[in-house]
Amino acid sequence: MLGVGLPEMAVIAFVAVLVFGPDRLPELAKQAAQMVRKVRTLANSARDELRTELGPEYADLELRDLDPRNVVRKHIMEAMEDEPSRPAPVRLAAGALPPYDVEAT
Repeated sequence: MLGVGLPEMAVIAFVAVLVFGPDRLPELAKQAAQMVRKVRTLANSARDELRTELGPEYADLELRDLDPRNVVRKHIMEAMEDEPSRPAPVRLAAGALPPYDVEAT
């Protein structure tokens, strides 16, 4: 959950009790939950509207697919899968000299 663990949540709760007091804390928690629900509803409706506008070929579109990091990662992984396999290295016999390329030096 956004990199926040149990100790951090405990500190946040403690500070919230000190700042807002135990009387107002349930009301603020309710308002925060309503805000999270509203934001989630807005995000889902934006995703659904984007899907309908783009057409049926993008029916499985997720908003995280539009993240540039994911796009680059996807293309790199596809390029690595398309890369032809390399031949196995040739083992030299004991005492044999490796090939010498005059043009390479």
